[in-house]
Amino acid sequence: MPSLNVDVPITSVFMVLYLGFAAANMVIFQKNRKRNHKFLFSAILFGFSMARVLTCIMRIVWATKQRDVKIAMTAQIFNSAGVLIVYLVNLIFAQRVLRAMHPKLGWSAALSHAFHVCYGLLFLTLVMVISASVLMFYTLNPNTIQACVDCQRAATIFLFLLTTAPFLILAASFLLPRSTSREEMFGVGTMKGKAVLLAVQAGLATILSGTRLGTTWQAPRPINNPAWWQSRATFYCFGFMLEIIILAIFVFGRVDKRFHVPNGSAKRRSYMMEPLPEQGGSIGSENTKRKSYMMENLSEKNGNIGSESA
Repeated sequence: MPSLNVDVPITSVFMVLYLGFAAANMVIFQKNRKRNHKFLFSAILFGFSMARVLTCIMRIVWATKQRDVKIAMTAQIFNSAGVLIVYLVNLIFAQRVLRAMHPKLGWSAALSHAFHVCYGLLFLTLVMVISASVLMFYTLNPNTIQACVDCQRAATIFLFLLTTAPFLILAASFLLPRSTSREEMFGVGTMKGKAVLLAVQAGLATILSGTRLGTTWQAPRPINNPAWWQSRATFYCFGFMLEIIILAIFVFGRVDKRFHVPNGSAKRRSYMMEPLPEQGGSIGSENTKRKSYMMENLSEKNGNIGSESA
């Protein structure tokens, strides 16, 4: 439960940080949009940052009205639901690495359907967590409360597995033997660089998710004898602070350049700029287009030297 003298100043600092990253992601999205560089994840991360701003606002309001059940409920729902966006983004980026290194496997219908099922389950998990959280505030029935707790525990297990999935996908991408020597390059930077950045992100998300998993399965404690994981330090360090680090890596790591794929890739089922040889193109034209695309990204990254000198 937040207090005025401790939580309001700390939460205000985090709110300013979230506002800063929301502005940064929106600036990146708008600049890319003007250059016809489609990367919706910057807008999605803007939405996540703004959701966290609302979370901080509700926590500050809760500190001023500690006995208001509706405010407490809203604050906890915002706190639990927002981070799911980060889990989803990491999963999609891991899928892109797999598709680039193993096109036949990554673009297979079965695997694509499996990812769609994960996205659907993520949405249903969000609905289940919100419903259980709301119901717990309005019932004293022990059986109902236990059912809500079971729903929350099941959700934390699924979310923990979801946060560790990028590690398995990255391992499969680099360890499985390739059925073809062709690697579909996308974005800027090497594939190993993308994998390292994604592994760090997934590691931070796993710590965040694992903390919630462990604490949700702990037995209830008396209010006058809380455990160490119920302290404010744990709440902020394994919550807001980890999310700020994740947002910083997304922004300063320029994922909008590293994980950008050409428009229409889903329809072509390829990250190549032209149809593959078996689809009617030629190997020579495909390689030429790939080189042109890489040079274009390199030019975009380093700037025009002639214009800069002028």
